[in-house]
Amino acid sequence: MFKALFLKLKESLISVLPVAAIVLILSFTPLLELTTTETVAFSVCAVFLILGIGLFNLGADLAMTPMGEHVGSGLTKSKKILVLISVCFVMGVLITVAEPDLSVLAGQVKAVMNDMVLIISVGVGVGLFLVLAILKIIFKKSLSLLLMFFYMMLFAFGALLIQSGNGHFLALSFDSGGVTTGPITVPFIMALGVGIATTIGGRDANENSFGLIALCSVGPMIAVMILSLTAGSGEMSGLGEYETVQGCLDNFGHVLLTQFKNVGLALGLVVAFFFILQFVALKLPKRKIIQIIIGIAYTFFGLVIFLVAVEVGFMPIGFKIGQQIADFNPAVLTVFAFILGMVVVLAEPAVHVLNKQVEEVTGGGVKKIEMLVALSLAVGVSIGLSVIRMIFGFSLLYYLIPGYLISLGLAFFVPKIYTAIAFDSGGVASGPLTSSFILPLVVGACIALNSGSTANILTDAFGVVAMVAMTPLITIQALGFKAVMSKKVRNRIIMRRILSADDEQIIYFN
Repeated sequence: MFKALFLKLKESLISVLPVAAIVLILSFTPLLELTTTETVAFSVCAVFLILGIGLFNLGADLAMTPMGEHVGSGLTKSKKILVLISVCFVMGVLITVAEPDLSVLAGQVKAVMNDMVLIISVGVGVGLFLVLAILKIIFKKSLSLLLMFFYMMLFAFGALLIQSGNGHFLALSFDSGGVTTGPITVPFIMALGVGIATTIGGRDANENSFGLIALCSVGPMIAVMILSLTAGSGEMSGLGEYETVQGCLDNFGHVLLTQFKNVGLALGLVVAFFFILQFVALKLPKRKIIQIIIGIAYTFFGLVIFLVAVEVGFMPIGFKIGQQIADFNPAVLTVFAFILGMVVVLAEPAVHVLNKQVEEVTGGGVKKIEMLVALSLAVGVSIGLSVIRMIFGFSLLYYLIPGYLISLGLAFFVPKIYTAIAFDSGGVASGPLTSSFILPLVVGACIALNSGSTANILTDAFGVVAMVAMTPLITIQALGFKAVMSKKVRNRIIMRRILSADDEQIIYFN
């Protein structure tokens, strides 16, 4: 166990170190002025971030992934489809309603949209689309065609939203798809898909293991758009107001208790439902249950440490970085956003869960390092493009429409498993560090560029999570396209060598 924890801590150190190093180096330049308290707090929080990610990843291996796989395989073996989809719907709603990232997002828009109505609507959206994803696996339907249909529906709702005069909610709607696939949701839902696909079997079992996160990201976006059609227009409450590092330290007890409560609720709902299933249907051995309980403890403390470190040290520093660099030079801000985006995705806990499962399910066909490089480039580009959009103030749709058209078009030319992995990667890349470090950075820059005004935050700063969720769709499928073309080139070279060989080199046997 200690050896496994050491390896996880080593991985998280490699992940967090680049982000921390960039910020600390920047603090010694004229671009960023941090107080001694802020520098020390950020450094300490970076250490705790490493500890939190390490504990969480170990907990995901011991508890969240096995729980999902056992629920998926156990209920599938019962051959009671109605029970399976009912359980998946309830699980999808419970996990989403308790997801900490969603609560943060809902709290920022409660002046114009009831926060509990928003959370429940998004939860129902995830639950319904999780059921749809399960039915896709059972009846072996094409993920690409389903994604194409629902994304066309998504843009149709977007057009209705703009026509109704509530187009300022568009970026928020697309962002909601990213925040719902958080650190608790991803390991469980991905493992659920693996469990069901493996139990059903078939030659497309590997492909069917992926795609659940992709579909579950669409449901919240449609749900928020439908909700936005009935919403009024008003001032954003609390948006653009981030607590300072000193303020977080003064209220550290409150911050810690809040995260204990949020993570406890999130894990508690999932765990309680799992143990109900254990007593009713799964009947796992005692040894496996003890392992899961230990894993839950690791997951709980790891996630609490991670979220507290982010809230105290990373969120306020991100906001300050955005303000100060935007004041210095918007072009420098764009370059910095690209570099920061490339390294920040490495510190997302759920990314490592995805990469590990991809390498296992594909039998090493898709390498972990390939996934990391592709995701890193994708997130860097997406955040750089988001900053450019914020500077010039044009619509998010100028990126999303061509981006999704390219990604859906690539689905016709790459192996289906790459499409499934790509659309899952989009939801996974936009994790808690994106919403708690990158979004405050962009919000701070937006306020600085608008001379202190918060009027354009909803339209210009929001949407960065949506961009982070979109660009991996293109880069991961580009890996698949490269694999297809490389195979064709190798086959042509082999055929050319065979055809060009002279007859004297051929050995005849009598």
